[in-house]
Amino acid sequence: VAPEFLEQAQDDATLVAIRDQERAGIDIVSDGEIRRESYFNRFATALDGIDLDRPGTVISRTGKPAFVPRVVGRVRRLRPVNVRDTRFLRANTDRQIKITVPGPFTMTALAQNDYYASEADLANDYAAAVNEEIRDLFAAGADVVQIDEPYMQAHPAEARSYGVPALQRALDGITGTTVVHVCFGYGAMVTGKPARYDFLAELAATTVRQVSVETAQSSLDCSVLADLGSKTVVLGVLDLSTSDVEPPGMVADRIRRALPYVAADRIVVAPDCGMKYLTRGVAFAKLAAMVEGAEMVRAELQSTVAVRAARP
Repeated sequence: VAPEFLEQAQDDATLVAIRDQERAGIDIVSDGEIRRESYFNRFATALDGIDLDRPGTVISRTGKPAFVPRVVGRVRRLRPVNVRDTRFLRANTDRQIKITVPGPFTMTALAQNDYYASEADLANDYAAAVNEEIRDLFAAGADVVQIDEPYMQAHPAEARSYGVPALQRALDGITGTTVVHVCFGYGAMVTGKPARYDFLAELAATTVRQVSVETAQSSLDCSVLADLGSKTVVLGVLDLSTSDVEPPGMVADRIRRALPYVAADRIVVAPDCGMKYLTRGVAFAKLAAMVEGAEMVRAELQSTVAVRAARP
């Protein structure tokens, strides 16, 4: 796409993503993140203190080197990054909307630190930038803001040491509905996922309102969800490692697994993670099956509990 037409093309693709979610019956829609190179890079490279000409490298969770932002100065947010996206989404749907931002711990894990004395110091400044962004996203019309922190469960000791304080710094003074997403990685990239989280219960003490977990591909032992206390659980019920579309009954079974440990009115149903590696048709069919599965459970409960459908 020619540079002068890129924004228009991205807007058009975003409208398609919005309409597909609406047609599937999703209650809380996203913009599809069409404008993002990755879930973290667009925000991380928009900050001051990053050398855009000389990227750094880290070893990713796949064990391979990956290019990442190189931190060469104080990390600061100079301008809003996703506010325009939020306003566009708000103007083009009458449903609740959710916008995501990368978390400070994950951005620290995915950066080459050539400036700060410690990773904890870097995470704290990332957290300040995320906090500023979240405030602006709510002001722009977001109903829900999700903080993506997949690396917390990958590095649980560090997450306990400075990841949780950084997350809380990102949440300071925030009054809107917030979610932290903790997963095992994209289904197409990470196989052999464990049936348990090494890091999860620690989030119960934070002020985040909702915790997003994956249970489908990993066949998670849902008893761990009881450790989250009164948090709302965004329950991943779609396996994104395969293009096979789950029957609604399978989705319903995955929801039922959580009900002994989480009250139904504290469950939001979602895919395990992002759907970027699926074709549009498969993604739509999976979302529609998810909605139907949630409706099956809702009917069984014979109440007005909020077993809702959302997209991460």
